[in-house]
Parts: sequence; structure tokens; C-alpha cells
Amino acid sequence: MKQAGTINEVILLLDEIIERSKLEQSNLGLFAILYREVTVKVKEGIHAGAFQNGERMEKLDVIFANRYLKAYYQYQAKEKPSECWGFAFEQAENFWPIVLQHLLLGINAHINLDLGIASAEVSTVEDIEELKHDFDQINFILSSLVAGVEKCLIKIWPTLTWILKATGKIDNFFIDFSMETARNGAWKFANEFVAVPENEREACTQLRDKRITEIARLVSNPGYFVSAVFKIIRIFERGTIAQKIMDMQIMEEKNMECVAA
Repeated sequence: MKQAGTINEVILLLDEIIERSKLEQSNLGLFAILYREVTVKVKEGIHAGAFQNGERMEKLDVIFANRYLKAYYQYQAKEKPSECWGFAFEQAENFWPIVLQHLLLGINAHINLDLGIASAEVSTVEDIEELKHDFDQINFILSSLVAGVEKCLIKIWPTLTWILKATGKIDNFFIDFSMETARNGAWKFANEFVAVPENEREACTQLRDKRITEIARLVSNPGYFVSAVFKIIRIFERGTIAQKIMDMQIMEEKNMECVAA
């Protein structure tokens, strides 16, 4: 099972997943592209001194990424990953979820489960508060990218434009899946998890995993009205999965200007 030792290796492994997803016409590549951009920006932030402790941040980034990579390769090997990742990966095989849902399912598992655990693993009860600034910086990077995803999707699928204008209720879906709520919940969990004895961490992880999977189910099935709107968007999505992945890659190669805006 492939694991990264450095932030550069994380990026290389994400590139492999993206290329494999294009060949296999797999929606799994959609989150990988977003996550690659987050990782690149974290790397740039480390080099620019944006984090209080660059060495600790790279260690956190690698541990954080390896949880996603482990889940991905477990799923590919038909092994059982964490429940919330397993649910997200299973949805990637379904026709109806739109691109935004695939991204949010990945973000849900990675922020709400993985980030808290990774943060605890680079900290102790005594010093975890020192991580707060850098923890918030990672979430700021991800939030800034997610905030522009809608703009990117409108460029690829113009149908989304008139649907968003035609209804205000669609906004409730994005409000309900609040990045601020996810960030605060992940930080609270990190502070709880760092104090859990080693022999109790697996049970604690499984309990958290089940709770986060419930959020994933809401993202997948956000109610009758929003689900109906998403189905309309899905019907009018253009191109193959590989084409969607390449469209998102093109945006990334242009520094994802529409996401960073």
C-alpha cells in the first residue's frame, strides 16, 4: 500500500490517482484534483513562511494525506477503509451524484475524521494549542478553494447558472455543509483525541467515523428538493468523467483562478 514520506511524494501519488481515474473513468479523481491543489498551496505556504512551524506542518500534511491514500488504496484492493471514506468512494461509482457532491463527500471524510486525528498525532495534550494557527491556515486554504468551486462548475456546466438563479433553496445545501462548522468540529475532535489513551484510540476513531458517515449520507441525499435540482444538473453535465477531470485539471494549471477568487 503506497504511503508518502514527504509533501512532494504526496503530490506525486495524487498525480497517479488522477491519471488512473482518467483511464478508468472514475469520479475518484475529482476530489484528488482539489486535494492536490490544497497540498500544493500548503507546500507553497511552508516555503513562504505562512505557517508558524513549517517542519511540523509538513509532518502534519503527510500524516493527513496518508490517511486518505490508505483509504483509497484499501478501496482499490477491495479491502474495507474507514466507513465515511468507504461511503464516499461507493458514491463515486453511482451515476447521480454531481461533481460538487463528490468533492464534499471527500472533504467531509478528510476534514471531519482525518484532520483531527492527524493533528493529534503531531501534538500532545500540553502543546496542541500551539497548532491552532496552522490548523486554521490549512482550513482557510481549503475553504478558499471550495468557495470558488461553484464558479468553476458554472463554467463547465452552464445549466447550473439558471438553476442557481431560479431557486434560493439550493443555498441551504451549501450552508448546511459549512466549512466553518467542519473546521470547528475537527479542532474540537483533535483536542479530545489527543487525550485519548493509545489503547482506546481505535474505538474512539470508529465512533467518530460513524458520526461522520451520517453527515456523508446527508450530503448524498440532501432532501427531496435539493436532490431533484441536483438530478437536473447531473443530466446536463457535459462530457465523460475523464473530460470532467481534465476540465478541472486545466483550471488547476491556470492556478485555479476561479477557485481562489
